Amino acid sequence: MDGNGRWAEQRGLSRGEGHRAGAEAVRRVVTAARELGIRHLTLYSFSRENWSRPRTEITLLFGLLTDFLGRELSTLQKHDIRLGLFGEIADLPLPARKALEHVLDKTRDNGSMRLNLALNYSGREEIILACRKYLENGGRPEELTPEALSSNLYSAGQPDPDLIIRTSGEYRVSNFLLFQSAYSEYHFTETLWPDFEKNHLLEALRSYSGRVRRFGNI
Repeated sequence: MDGNGRWAEQRGLSRGEGHRAGAEAVRRVVTAARELGIRHLTLYSFSRENWSRPRTEITLLFGLLTDFLGRELSTLQKHDIRLGLFGEIADLPLPARKALEHVLDKTRDNGSMRLNLALNYSGREEIILACRKYLENGGRPEELTPEALSSNLYSAGQPDPDLIIRTSGEYRVSNFLLFQSAYSEYHFTETLWPDFEKNHLLEALRSYSGRVRRFGNI
């Protein structure tokens, strides 16, 4: 989800206003995905590299996250949506961490949809941590397989992404789901994240539906 800052700059607003508009886009897209029957949705919300941003912006971002979780818990429960987390929660500010732990616990039995937030996330770090976990659990290096590694990723038990959407005209992977996206389809759009609507999601899905996925086969 990229483009909050540019969206605000184009309108003479603060970056904080851009992030608030981005939070509203999250609500729209989750609602649209649920209505369309999408069972798994992962939103790249905060990367490991994002800690280099100004402290005031980081504080605002996690304040928005805390408020969002508090407001949306009842909606998640109503629609049987389970929250998931990709990333290391221990490094997050205490209020955000507590809010996440609360919603993760309250929604853990929901099964109609999985909404994953990638927070304090790095695709490279995820692979390293998965390898360490495999070895710590008694796995032998010579017996490591893609399936064994996959079972130790944050996404264990969930399907690999069929489609990855990158907003705001950027054309790079940005360290997102590096292992899981081996055969994912990509959709790039010039639309800034705060402007992303259901029709943009439908456009991406129409593009995806016209592709032939061979998974490395001829």
